[in-house]
Amino acid sequence: MGYLRLNVMRNGFPYTLTLLKCSRVACGVFNPINPLFHNESATTSSDIWSDAMKAQARAIDEYRIHDEPYYLSISNEIDLFTKAYENRLPVLLKGPTGCGKTRFVEHMAWRLDRPLITVACHDDLTSSDLVGRYLIKGSQTIWSDGPLARAVKTGALCYLDEIVEARKDTTVVIHPLADDRRILPMEKRGEILTATPEFMLIISYNPGYQSIMKDLKPSTRQRFVSLDFTYPDESKEVQIIMREAAVPMETARRLRKLGEMTRNLKERGLDEGASTRLLINAAKLISSGIDPREACHAAVTGTLTDDEEMRISMDEMVKSLF
Repeated sequence: MGYLRLNVMRNGFPYTLTLLKCSRVACGVFNPINPLFHNESATTSSDIWSDAMKAQARAIDEYRIHDEPYYLSISNEIDLFTKAYENRLPVLLKGPTGCGKTRFVEHMAWRLDRPLITVACHDDLTSSDLVGRYLIKGSQTIWSDGPLARAVKTGALCYLDEIVEARKDTTVVIHPLADDRRILPMEKRGEILTATPEFMLIISYNPGYQSIMKDLKPSTRQRFVSLDFTYPDESKEVQIIMREAAVPMETARRLRKLGEMTRNLKERGLDEGASTRLLINAAKLISSGIDPREACHAAVTGTLTDDEEMRISMDEMVKSLF
């Protein structure tokens, strides 16, 4: 039998609620950061249980995706992800920028009917940003769960986007969650959270430009099931552009051809070719009435490079298509 701790407000006072899992028994616990708190003897365990369940339900619904995100499968990634979820295995998504990794995660969260908590990783991300910290609120000090702790408690999918952008001393906090222990130590509170069966950890990164300067430690990589992503083949990418931007097939085909031409320039003047996302952005501008050449220059050429000679070359590519 385990315990679930929730930080709740009751009658204006914050306190920690401890619930016995697999039981309809609950009790209020003195909050060490609020010495004025006292538990009302008139409060029944069923009342506390009801308040806790409502708080937990609100926390879950805040991150639930209610409408199906459009996603066109390019391989067997949906089946692999589903089986990893059923076996409580964490997943690593690898692929170039704008190829659909985030949309895939959103689609799977909807398909599995689980909340999705996303964290955009960056150089200044600390373990406290993920796990939680004490905050000053008025004259009181309260604990605020971080996104990772919130996902562990509510059984959500936690997606750490571009994980290698975070410091290595921060990413090690996920190690106990990514093996068979499935626990999250909360050192500042002296607690250990055990992940619910529904919780799943997902991380992603771009193995192209990111691996030159940054990469995942082997001790991190070997905890995950890896799914490789790339840009869709011609027919599927055309279909995606048409669906996302509501443009005719011929326009989508020309944009896809432009994307292919820029991808051939990778490491020949461009760090990355045009992603599916950029092609969709250009298509949306065209669909809104912008001249195709202007749309491609704004959404593709100007986004990919600041080099004047490369811009001229790419604009010539656009003129050959539109």
